[in-house]
Amino acid sequence: MWLYKEKPLETVPDDAYGYVYLITNTATNRKYIGKKLFWFRKTKVVKGKKKRLKVESDWRDYWSSSDEVKDDVETHGADSFIREILHICPNKGLCNYLEAREQMDRRVLETEDYYNGQVQCRVHKTHIKNLKT
Repeated sequence: MWLYKEKPLETVPDDAYGYVYLITNTATNRKYIGKKLFWFRKTKVVKGKKKRLKVESDWRDYWSSSDEVKDDVETHGADSFIREILHICPNKGLCNYLEAREQMDRRVLETEDYYNGQVQCRVHKTHIKNLKT
């Protein structure tokens, strides 16, 4: 279960493309900051023509791209983790930016309190033009 503003998130909000999240291991207090997209594009051939479809991702069951986090979920059990959505984003660029900003603000590479082992980001100024801080 994902929490957003301290409430379970059951469905994808309108106009949401992805989210930035915080996973906390309550057994060790280690954390992970990441992002996940609600949707992905799939191509299907219909009557000889390619059609692009928007398909919901596996966001409900997602546990991060970190093998270390996934190993700890196996070891400690899913009940030992809190999955929180920090930001819901309307586009991929804003998701990338907010993930990197959260990682930098929290200094995830400078402490063993976080599982994060790298920070990657490619964002153009136009991706965040509507960001209000």
